[in-house]
Amino acid sequence: MILHERRKRPEPWQVQRAAWRHSWLVPVLAIEWVFDWIAFVLSRWSFLEVLEYLGSFSVLIAVIFYFSESGDRLKQKHYQAWQVINTAQGKGGSGGRIEALQELNEDGVPLVGVDVAGAFLQGIRLPKARLIRADLSAVDARNGDFHAADFMGANLHSGNFRGSDLSGSNLQDADLGEGDFCSANLGGVILDGATLDAADLGNADLGQLKWKKIKSLTGASIRQVRNPPDGFIPWALQHGAVTTESQSDCP
Repeated sequence: MILHERRKRPEPWQVQRAAWRHSWLVPVLAIEWVFDWIAFVLSRWSFLEVLEYLGSFSVLIAVIFYFSESGDRLKQKHYQAWQVINTAQGKGGSGGRIEALQELNEDGVPLVGVDVAGAFLQGIRLPKARLIRADLSAVDARNGDFHAADFMGANLHSGNFRGSDLSGSNLQDADLGEGDFCSANLGGVILDGATLDAADLGNADLGQLKWKKIKSLTGASIRQVRNPPDGFIPWALQHGAVTTESQSDCP
Protein backbone atom coordinates (compact mmCIF):
# COMPACT_ATOMS: atom_id res chain seq x y z
CA MET A 1 0.00 0.00 0.00
CA ILE A 2 1.07 3.58 -0.54
CA LEU A 3 -0.82 5.59 2.06
CA HIS A 4 -2.58 3.15 4.35
CA GLU A 5 -0.30 1.19 6.69
CA ARG A 6 -0.49 -0.01 10.26
CA ARG A 7 1.37 2.45 12.47
CA LYS A 8 3.05 1.83 15.80
CA ARG A 9 1.15 3.11 18.84
CA PRO A 10 2.72 6.42 20.01
CA GLU A 11 4.36 6.45 23.39
CA PRO A 12 2.53 8.17 26.29
CA TRP A 13 2.97 11.91 26.70
CA GLN A 14 5.01 11.52 29.87
CA VAL A 15 7.53 9.28 28.11
CA GLN A 16 7.77 11.60 25.15
CA ARG A 17 8.11 14.67 27.35
CA ALA A 18 10.90 13.11 29.39
CA ALA A 19 12.91 12.45 26.24
CA TRP A 20 12.87 16.11 25.20
CA ARG A 21 15.66 18.04 26.84
CA HIS A 22 14.91 21.47 25.43
CA SER A 23 11.79 23.00 26.94
CA TRP A 24 11.40 25.54 24.18
CA LEU A 25 10.69 22.69 21.72
CA VAL A 26 7.82 21.34 23.80
CA PRO A 27 4.97 23.21 21.94
CA VAL A 28 6.23 22.06 18.53
CA LEU A 29 6.86 18.48 19.58
CA ALA A 30 3.52 18.37 21.38
CA ILE A 31 1.78 19.13 18.09
CA GLU A 32 3.84 16.40 16.44
CA TRP A 33 2.78 13.95 19.19
CA VAL A 34 -0.89 14.82 18.59
CA PHE A 35 -0.51 14.21 14.86
CA ASP A 36 1.16 10.86 15.59
CA TRP A 37 -1.95 9.82 17.49
CA ILE A 38 -4.23 11.02 14.70
CA ALA A 39 -2.19 9.05 12.15
CA PHE A 40 -2.27 5.99 14.43
CA VAL A 41 -6.06 6.11 14.76
CA LEU A 42 -6.63 6.64 11.04
CA SER A 43 -4.24 3.81 10.13
CA ARG A 44 -6.61 1.41 11.89
CA TRP A 45 -9.63 2.69 9.96
CA SER A 46 -10.48 0.18 7.20
CA PHE A 47 -12.51 2.77 5.33
CA LEU A 48 -9.32 4.58 4.33
CA GLU A 49 -7.86 1.34 3.02
CA VAL A 50 -10.96 0.86 0.87
CA LEU A 51 -10.58 4.40 -0.47
CA GLU A 52 -6.98 3.69 -1.40
CA TYR A 53 -7.99 0.56 -3.27
CA LEU A 54 -10.67 2.52 -5.10
CA GLY A 55 -8.12 5.20 -6.01
CA SER A 56 -5.77 2.63 -7.51
CA PHE A 57 -8.68 1.01 -9.35
CA SER A 58 -9.78 4.36 -10.81
CA VAL A 59 -6.28 4.91 -12.20
CA LEU A 60 -6.46 1.51 -13.91
CA ILE A 61 -9.88 2.34 -15.39
CA ALA A 62 -8.56 5.70 -16.65
CA VAL A 63 -5.63 3.97 -18.39
CA ILE A 64 -7.97 1.44 -20.03
CA PHE A 65 -10.29 4.18 -21.30
CA TYR A 66 -7.30 6.21 -22.55
CA PHE A 67 -6.07 3.41 -24.79
CA SER A 68 -9.55 2.29 -25.84
CA GLU A 69 -10.31 5.80 -27.10
CA SER A 70 -6.96 6.31 -28.87
CA GLY A 71 -8.57 5.52 -32.24
CA ASP A 72 -11.22 8.20 -31.75
CA ARG A 73 -8.59 10.76 -30.76
CA LEU A 74 -6.59 9.94 -33.91
CA LYS A 75 -9.70 10.37 -36.07
CA GLN A 76 -10.41 13.71 -34.41
CA LYS A 77 -6.82 14.79 -35.05
CA HIS A 78 -7.11 13.89 -38.73
CA TYR A 79 -10.49 15.60 -39.03
CA GLN A 80 -9.04 18.82 -37.62
CA ALA A 81 -6.07 18.63 -40.01
CA TRP A 82 -8.35 18.22 -43.02
CA GLN A 83 -10.50 21.07 -41.78
CA VAL A 84 -7.44 23.34 -41.71
CA ILE A 85 -6.51 22.32 -45.26
CA ASN A 86 -10.00 22.66 -46.71
CA THR A 87 -10.74 25.96 -44.98
CA ALA A 88 -7.58 27.51 -46.45
CA GLN A 89 -8.32 26.48 -50.05
CA GLY A 90 -7.77 29.29 -52.51
CA LYS A 91 -5.93 31.43 -49.96
CA GLY A 92 -2.30 32.47 -49.96
CA GLY A 93 0.08 31.86 -47.10
CA SER A 94 0.41 28.69 -45.10
CA GLY A 95 -2.72 28.87 -42.96
CA GLY A 96 -1.46 25.95 -40.90
CA ARG A 97 -1.39 23.68 -43.92
CA ILE A 98 2.27 22.73 -43.60
CA GLU A 99 1.74 21.23 -40.14
CA ALA A 100 -1.59 19.67 -41.13
CA LEU A 101 -0.22 17.99 -44.25
CA GLN A 102 2.86 16.73 -42.43
CA GLU A 103 0.79 15.28 -39.58
CA LEU A 104 -1.50 13.44 -41.98
CA ASN A 105 1.40 12.07 -43.98
CA GLU A 106 3.28 10.96 -40.86
CA ASP A 107 0.17 9.03 -39.82
CA GLY A 108 0.04 7.33 -43.22
CA VAL A 109 -3.09 9.15 -44.43
CA PRO A 110 -3.28 9.39 -48.27
CA LEU A 111 -3.35 12.97 -49.57
CA VAL A 112 -5.06 11.94 -52.80
CA GLY A 113 -6.68 14.89 -54.57
CA VAL A 114 -5.69 17.44 -51.93
CA ASP A 115 -6.06 21.04 -53.13
CA VAL A 116 -3.30 23.40 -51.92
CA ALA A 117 -3.05 25.53 -55.04
CA GLY A 118 -1.19 28.79 -54.42
CA ALA A 119 -0.23 27.85 -50.85
CA PHE A 120 3.02 28.82 -49.13
CA LEU A 121 4.62 25.49 -48.28
CA GLN A 122 8.31 26.32 -48.10
CA GLY A 123 10.35 23.62 -46.39
CA ILE A 124 7.45 21.18 -46.11
CA ARG A 125 8.35 17.55 -45.40
CA LEU A 126 6.18 15.02 -47.25
CA PRO A 127 8.41 12.02 -48.02
CA LYS A 128 6.55 9.05 -49.54
CA ALA A 129 3.33 11.07 -49.58
CA ARG A 130 0.46 9.85 -51.75
CA LEU A 131 -0.39 12.99 -53.72
CA ILE A 132 -2.16 11.35 -56.64
CA ARG A 133 -4.22 13.89 -58.65
CA ALA A 134 -3.37 16.57 -56.07
CA ASP A 135 -3.52 20.25 -57.05
CA LEU A 136 -0.20 21.90 -56.19
CA SER A 137 -0.35 24.51 -58.93
CA ALA A 138 1.43 27.78 -58.13
CA VAL A 139 2.53 26.53 -54.70
CA ASP A 140 5.72 27.83 -53.11
CA ALA A 141 7.31 24.59 -51.96
CA ARG A 142 10.94 25.61 -52.14
CA ASN A 143 13.39 23.33 -50.30
CA GLY A 144 10.63 20.80 -49.65
CA ASP A 145 11.12 17.09 -49.11
CA PHE A 146 9.01 14.98 -51.49
CA HIS A 147 11.33 11.98 -51.64
CA ALA A 148 9.56 8.94 -53.15
CA ALA A 149 6.21 10.77 -53.22
CA ASP A 150 3.50 9.71 -55.66
CA PHE A 151 2.39 12.64 -57.83
CA MET A 152 0.71 10.56 -60.53
CA GLY A 153 -1.72 12.79 -62.44
CA ALA A 154 -1.02 15.72 -60.11
CA ASN A 155 -1.07 19.39 -61.12
CA LEU A 156 2.24 21.11 -60.34
CA HIS A 157 1.80 23.78 -63.00
CA SER A 158 3.73 26.99 -62.16
CA GLY A 159 4.77 25.51 -58.82
CA ASN A 160 8.02 26.62 -57.21
CA PHE A 161 9.97 23.51 -56.21
CA ARG A 162 13.37 25.15 -56.34
CA GLY A 163 15.93 23.23 -54.31
CA SER A 164 13.40 20.55 -53.35
CA ASP A 165 14.07 16.82 -53.04
CA LEU A 166 11.82 14.91 -55.43
CA SER A 167 14.19 11.97 -55.82
CA GLY A 168 12.48 8.68 -56.50
CA SER A 169 9.07 10.32 -56.88
CA ASN A 170 6.44 9.28 -59.39
CA LEU A 171 5.40 12.15 -61.67
CA GLN A 172 3.65 10.02 -64.24
CA ASP A 173 1.09 12.03 -66.24
CA ALA A 174 1.72 15.05 -64.01
CA ASP A 175 1.65 18.65 -65.23
CA LEU A 176 4.97 20.35 -64.45
CA GLY A 177 4.53 23.09 -67.03
CA GLU A 178 6.15 26.45 -66.14
CA GLY A 179 7.29 24.96 -62.85
CA ASP A 180 10.55 26.01 -61.20
CA PHE A 181 12.68 22.94 -60.46
CA CYS A 182 15.94 24.85 -60.42
CA SER A 183 18.61 22.96 -58.41
CA ALA A 184 16.05 20.34 -57.41
CA ASN A 185 16.92 16.68 -56.90
CA LEU A 186 15.08 14.78 -59.63
CA GLY A 187 17.18 11.65 -59.38
CA GLY A 188 15.24 8.53 -60.32
CA VAL A 189 12.02 10.48 -60.98
CA ILE A 190 9.46 8.81 -63.26
CA LEU A 191 8.27 11.25 -65.94
CA ASP A 192 6.22 8.92 -68.15
CA GLY A 193 3.47 11.00 -69.79
CA ALA A 194 4.49 14.14 -67.86
CA THR A 195 4.24 17.64 -69.33
CA LEU A 196 7.24 19.95 -68.72
CA ASP A 197 6.56 22.78 -71.17
CA ALA A 198 8.49 25.92 -70.15
CA ALA A 199 9.63 24.28 -66.90
CA ASP A 200 12.97 25.34 -65.42
CA LEU A 201 15.24 22.36 -64.78
CA GLY A 202 18.41 24.42 -64.58
CA ASN A 203 21.13 22.90 -62.38
CA ALA A 204 18.76 20.08 -61.36
CA ASP A 205 20.13 16.63 -60.58
CA LEU A 206 18.78 14.23 -63.20
CA GLY A 207 20.62 11.09 -62.19
CA GLN A 208 18.76 7.91 -63.27
CA LEU A 209 15.84 10.03 -64.54
CA LYS A 210 13.06 8.02 -66.25
CA TRP A 211 12.63 10.36 -69.22
CA LYS A 212 11.99 8.38 -72.42
CA LYS A 213 8.20 8.68 -72.24
CA ILE A 214 7.98 12.40 -71.40
CA LYS A 215 4.91 13.80 -73.12
CA SER A 216 6.22 17.30 -73.85
CA LEU A 217 9.00 19.69 -72.76
CA THR A 218 8.76 22.50 -75.27
CA GLY A 219 10.63 25.55 -73.98
CA ALA A 220 11.90 23.73 -70.88
CA SER A 221 15.27 25.00 -69.68
CA ILE A 222 17.87 22.25 -69.22
CA ARG A 223 20.92 24.47 -68.80
CA GLN A 224 23.71 23.06 -66.65
CA VAL A 225 21.68 20.05 -65.52
CA ARG A 226 23.67 17.61 -63.39
CA ASN A 227 24.07 13.89 -64.05
CA PRO A 228 21.84 13.80 -67.14
CA PRO A 229 21.09 10.26 -68.36
CA ASP A 230 22.74 9.14 -71.59
CA GLY A 231 20.95 10.58 -74.60
CA PHE A 232 18.65 12.86 -72.60
CA ILE A 233 20.09 16.25 -73.59
CA PRO A 234 20.15 15.59 -77.40
CA TRP A 235 16.63 14.16 -77.23
CA ALA A 236 15.35 17.06 -75.13
CA LEU A 237 16.83 19.66 -77.49
CA GLN A 238 15.25 17.88 -80.45
CA HIS A 239 11.87 18.10 -78.71
CA GLY A 240 11.97 21.82 -77.94
CA ALA A 241 14.00 22.14 -74.74
CA VAL A 242 16.48 25.02 -74.49
CA THR A 243 19.78 25.67 -72.73
CA THR A 244 19.39 29.43 -72.40
CA GLU A 245 19.16 31.25 -69.06
CA SER A 246 15.74 31.64 -67.56
CA GLN A 247 14.35 34.78 -65.94
CA SER A 248 15.82 33.76 -62.57
CA ASP A 249 19.28 32.27 -62.24
CA CYS A 250 19.74 29.01 -60.36
CA PRO A 251 22.16 28.87 -57.46
